[in-house]
Amino acid sequence: MDTLKILVVDDESRMRMLVRDFLVRKDFAVVEAGDGAEAVDVFFENKDIALVILDVMMPKMDGWEVCREIRRHSDVPIIMLTAKADERDELLGFELGVDEYITKPFSPKILVARVEAILRRTNALGTDDILEAGAIRISRAAYEVTIDGEPVKLSYKEFELLTYFVENQGLALPREKILNNVWNYDYFGDARTIDTHVKKLRSKLGKYGEYITTVRGLGYKFEVKPV
Repeated sequence: MDTLKILVVDDESRMRMLVRDFLVRKDFAVVEAGDGAEAVDVFFENKDIALVILDVMMPKMDGWEVCREIRRHSDVPIIMLTAKADERDELLGFELGVDEYITKPFSPKILVARVEAILRRTNALGTDDILEAGAIRISRAAYEVTIDGEPVKLSYKEFELLTYFVENQGLALPREKILNNVWNYDYFGDARTIDTHVKKLRSKLGKYGEYITTVRGLGYKFEVKPV
């Protein structure tokens, strides 16, 4: 597999160096930006960026602004870094399409493990890995979803969430189990993160959003049924 390129954005040069060194040890290529405006420029100058690691608090443009700008044009996975352990910030990040949310200080090894987990699931699946559920068809290799033959644009986490639901059709899934499986690691945030993603996913599935039902006091269940 070709070397994958990661964009690391942080106004602290020592933090960029730390993250870069750990990524390079794992054979990733790294490009850097020291503020939000530079991050946007670097992102659009490099057409092959596989993932963005993005700090929230930065000069010129903060991480939220950068995330919004990237999301207007790309579904590239984004890991957001923040020094604020604020639930509202975390939920805002997921609303904007952030795929992972990590609070400083953090273990660089864990950060790299999360990078690898995301890229492994988006780049290393077989070409014939197809899932179908009623009108929904998922190509994990192509990272594509179609409904009644029409493409549906999903964020990375929405795609992973839908895939997990389809793989576990008919099972009542607790929120904590969904978090642990879709987010790849034990997740110590608010389980309402799941509710935010499910709401957006249902909307994008249109009438087939009714396949996802709420299990009161537990979580969710995915079942194909007439709509």
